[in-house]
Amino acid sequence: MASGSKLVIIAALIGNSLISVTKFVAASITGSSAMLSEGIHSLVDSGNQVLLLYGMKRAAKPPDEDFPFGHGKEIYFWSFIVAILIFALGGGISIYEGIQHIQHPEPISNPMINYIVLGLAMVFEGVAWYFAFREFSRSKGRWGFLEAIQRAKNPTIFVVLFEDSAAMLGLMVAFAGVWMSQATGILIFDGIASVIIGLILIGTSIWLAYETKSLLIGESANTAVIRGIRDSLRGRPHVEHVNEVLTMHMGPDFILANISVDFADKISAEEVEADIAAIDRAIKQKFPEVKRVFIEAEKRSNRFPHHS
Repeated sequence: MASGSKLVIIAALIGNSLISVTKFVAASITGSSAMLSEGIHSLVDSGNQVLLLYGMKRAAKPPDEDFPFGHGKEIYFWSFIVAILIFALGGGISIYEGIQHIQHPEPISNPMINYIVLGLAMVFEGVAWYFAFREFSRSKGRWGFLEAIQRAKNPTIFVVLFEDSAAMLGLMVAFAGVWMSQATGILIFDGIASVIIGLILIGTSIWLAYETKSLLIGESANTAVIRGIRDSLRGRPHVEHVNEVLTMHMGPDFILANISVDFADKISAEEVEADIAAIDRAIKQKFPEVKRVFIEAEKRSNRFPHHS
């Protein structure tokens, strides 16, 4: 999963870097506001991919005295920062440029350059989008797309997929804005396209921020993992009741599990210790992403009325 995510991000970084240069050159030659917004969009996307790669590198650092559960949540933090940057830099600057060109419209010179650049950008973005979509489809399993985004614990794939999808939509808007300005002679269409591109980026950033917020705060493992942990405990000879199974993702592949178990009253302390060690091994063997397990021997009470 991690290697696939890294490959997708690197592919997007290379594509966006090349595209941003060509867009800025085209914008400087033609004076198109929509093309300038697209250049800013691609530049912000390139910076975002650098931040995601940095976040992945930081998240891979081993645990230490200050961070005993590792640095896995760094990838959540940097994914959230990416969402903010899309909002502030990409969306904000694009809307500002669009408003400026609506208030002071200028004719587009050499529009054919814009068409060529936009066409090439669609090809490059399409390839990057395909890589991101293929990796996302592979990782989502049997879930639907929206459900997979909501359940995903590795945000890097859907962040890149959202960015690339917004980029493809932005390119189509830019193409339409340039063409309508040329075809009708109404110059504000180019500025309007820039504003629409900015709104697309802001909408994308809000959705990304929403999806990464819960991971950053501390989201539980998926229901199947929690149910599987309970199933691992059921039927064990000395376990009378599983009170609570509390989980938290400390990173995409690091789950912390805290379990409250009511053991049989008549067993010895040595037997409790042996059972706890056996439970720990069984859970980690069944779910390799569960790295740390804390088991608390606690009597069943009215606090734990539901699960068995």
